[in-house]
Amino acid sequence: MSLTPSEDRNVFLKIISHAKEYGFVFPSSEIYDGLAAVYDYGEYGVELKNNIKQLWWKTMVHLNENIVGLDAAIFMHPLTWKASGHIDGFSDPMIDNKDSKKRYRVDHLLEAKADELIEAGKNTDAEILLQTMNQLLAKEDFVTLKTLLETEKIVCQVSKTANWTEIRQFNLMFSTEVGAVAEEANKIYLRPETAQGIFVNFLNVQKSGRMKIPFGIAQIGKAFRNEIVARQFIFRMREFEQMEMQFFVRPGTEMEWYNKWKETRIKWHKALGFPSNKLKFHDHEKLAHYANAAVDIEYEFPFGFKEIEGIHSRTDFDLKNHQALSGKKQQYFDPEINQNYIPYVVETSVGADRTFLAVMCNSYQEETTQQVIKAEDGTEKSETKTRIFLKLHPCLAPIKVAIFPLVKKDGLPEKAKEIMELLKYDFNVIYEERDSVGKRYTRQDLIGTPFCVTVDYETLTDQAVTIRDRDTTEQKRVPISSLYSLISDAVSFKRIFEQL
Repeated sequence: MSLTPSEDRNVFLKIISHAKEYGFVFPSSEIYDGLAAVYDYGEYGVELKNNIKQLWWKTMVHLNENIVGLDAAIFMHPLTWKASGHIDGFSDPMIDNKDSKKRYRVDHLLEAKADELIEAGKNTDAEILLQTMNQLLAKEDFVTLKTLLETEKIVCQVSKTANWTEIRQFNLMFSTEVGAVAEEANKIYLRPETAQGIFVNFLNVQKSGRMKIPFGIAQIGKAFRNEIVARQFIFRMREFEQMEMQFFVRPGTEMEWYNKWKETRIKWHKALGFPSNKLKFHDHEKLAHYANAAVDIEYEFPFGFKEIEGIHSRTDFDLKNHQALSGKKQQYFDPEINQNYIPYVVETSVGADRTFLAVMCNSYQEETTQQVIKAEDGTEKSETKTRIFLKLHPCLAPIKVAIFPLVKKDGLPEKAKEIMELLKYDFNVIYEERDSVGKRYTRQDLIGTPFCVTVDYETLTDQAVTIRDRDTTEQKRVPISSLYSLISDAVSFKRIFEQL
């Protein structure tokens, strides 16, 4: 049964609350009332995010002989952004309310109106509104776009008025200055994407790695965009992390590789555990200035289908522009056809933060059961019990196994710590001895730990422990000597790769 928009919103609010309460994501600088659209990853969030990044890196770099990695600097020569088109064209249509002085992205205002229509059951009206908006944005028809705002009676959230300025473009890049003396300082930018660090190093990597086309360069790194209205938790932030791969191909073969990477990448998301009905392709109606084909992989969040990854055929736009502006040739000699050319590029770019959010949304489970409670007088009554847990793929779980001594005495803690010592070099392990074992199970369920191991008095004589499975809550007795292989098999990245 599908959820209503209000139910979806309630679930999303629960996920946001869960992320903070259990150490996944915190508002940045919260003791100073926070900083809008900036978040910090907590002790379990950083582990989950690192696991996602490590999985992507292994998928791209370690499993492909013709893809290598790179870690380019965040600061780059300002002409980089001139060549890429960001200085002249990296902007979004913005509008200001004259009464509140508050600035909005026009598409965000209209998307919010569409959400209201969907909540009211007017799905067709919402779809028509979004189609009209996309068509006007594609034509950059800002006059009609403003008329659309007025027709839909969209008002400022603060002033509650529709006293709007004209729509104009607003550059999204953060700028700063570099130089020891103010008078000698030069304006530079925090990179709005990680791709350009790959393009300016194309020949460095190709020559030092003796790479032959087709080949790819992968990178994980921070990017920065001055989003005016960032929303939906960590979905849209001003500081975010991208996992990008630029695949260099012979001109004329780019569409073949574009289609191949489309299918390869959606398989990766399915392997994470995302159901097929929550994933879809969305072809771009308006292509970016560098692309001749572009598609998004969208995931159905509680707030609707939204992009988590983009696949773009970038043509030779970037390398050609860098060659023209720098005066340095960016050509590759192809010995198979005895020809020099500027390669075409197929890009796959997935948001690490958006994938993290999708994993959290997909794994959050509320399992309701009925229990019969017997009173002292012998009467019985039915009671509803809800178990909340994160059904994370074991290889992504922040903690792989929790180890509990049944009690805090009689040598059980020492034995539990001995087992922890055996496992901690290969798995992220946690030790807990506070509260009842049941409460300890609950805490581990809430952070998605796939296995809990309990050391009891029998362990001291039979060298066996009780291991509990998070998803089924089933418990079984296993020898300590088999723990390593059992856990290793379940949490290995190989389990995901088998599905690719």
